[in-house]
Amino acid sequence: MLGLAVTLLIIALIAGLLGFTGIAGAAAGIAKLLFLIFLVLFVVSLIFGRRTVL
Repeated sequence: MLGLAVTLLIIALIAGLLGFTGIAGAAAGIAKLLFLIFLVLFVVSLIFGRRTVL
């Protein structure tokens, strides 16, 4: 998921440089959303991954 967010961020940067502002905005928005989802899942896995059952 993080790889997809980085890919969309690169697409947004290239589209922005070429003047395709609509595509750049959409790709950046999707990349931001995917990154936030990844971040939440990462924190949740850190919290619940530390728990040990004795």
